[in-house]
Parts: sequence; C-alpha cells; structure tokens
Amino acid sequence: MTVFSMPYFIRHERIWPLKGLLQLAATILLVLSLLSAASARGQGGIEIKSFALEATRKSYQISIDAEIQLNSTLEQALEKGITLYFVSKFTLIDSRWYWLDEEVARSKQRIGLSYHALTRQYRLSGRRMMSQGFDTLQEALQVLGRQHNMPIEISVPLKPGKEYAATLQVWLDISRLAKPFQLEWFSSDDWNLSSEKKEWHIKLPVFPQNLP
Repeated sequence: MTVFSMPYFIRHERIWPLKGLLQLAATILLVLSLLSAASARGQGGIEIKSFALEATRKSYQISIDAEIQLNSTLEQALEKGITLYFVSKFTLIDSRWYWLDEEVARSKQRIGLSYHALTRQYRLSGRRMMSQGFDTLQEALQVLGRQHNMPIEISVPLKPGKEYAATLQVWLDISRLAKPFQLEWFSSDDWNLSSEKKEWHIKLPVFPQNLP
C-alpha cells in the first residue's frame, strides 16, 4: 500500500505568506487611522465633553468642558494679531404642544483669544473673567474649553421638576472679525469652527428657593 505524504516545510510555505499579508494589512490600517486622526487634528474642531446644570441660592448656573483645537489658518491668524472670539450658548426651552415653543432661560458667554508677540503670550479675556496669560496655545485652549459656574438668565419663572428642552453649542464667532476675514469665511471652511448643537430634555435640580 502506498501512503501519500506532504513534506512539513511545504505547509509552512503556504501559511507564512498568508500570515505576513495579515500583518501587513493590520499595519496599513494602523497607519491610516493615525493619519486620519492627525488630519482631524490639523483641521481643528470643537467637541463638548461634558455639561452640568446646578442650582444656587439665587438662580442656576452651568459648567461646560469642551475640547477646542485650532487649524493652521486660525493659528496663523492669532500670530498676526487677530483676536478670535468663541461663544458658548445654553438655552432652556419650554416645549408647548398648544402654542409655539418659548425660550425661558439662557446663558451666553463670549471669550476672546489673542496672542501678544511682545510678551509671547496667549491671552483670554471676557466680560465675566479677568484677563489671563498663557505661555502656550494648548494651555489657553484648555482653559477656554473649561467654562465653569456661568450664570443663567431667567426670563420667566421656572418650575422645578418640570422637563425642559435644552440646547448647548460652542463656536467661533465670525461676526466679530474684520470684514475681509468675514468674506474669506464664505470661501473657506478653515474659519467655520463649531461644535455640534447638543439637544436633550432635562429636569431642573432643586429650585434655589428651597435650598437651605
């Protein structure tokens, strides 16, 4: 009886090329993902990480944590002495099935980010904050994205326990730029920097009058 057998080394020749191709494919996917992430960082963007609504003795206040990244165009604009203004806007809306929705409360803050070539510092300034200086752009952007204890302006009495619609967004305010840069905004996405508009339903925390 004749027994057919295949040398062991031939089976290795068939397996190893396949294993090598799989390793190569995995490496290519890793490189592409890193390039994609680097490209996203280069394009800049704003992402809201977290949000908190708190009751105080007199009213309500909000805190926002957002990640803000500038693209090369905006970084160059800063270095040329152009101040970039970022707006954070939160609204509470009473959704009524029998009538039009009504905005019952809001919080809006505008902060300017600038670069001073003489001191080589980045600065943040706003109506509700003292001017602050930073040695690096990254440090300034981290503080810019962490806006805490911002007061809410209430237009009509709020009802604790009632469910309201809430919206939150952070964006670069193009309207505060000089006219030539506003015109450039229409032809370039580099100036269009904004987070997604977050929308959800929320119940108010303990009403301030009930606090000890």
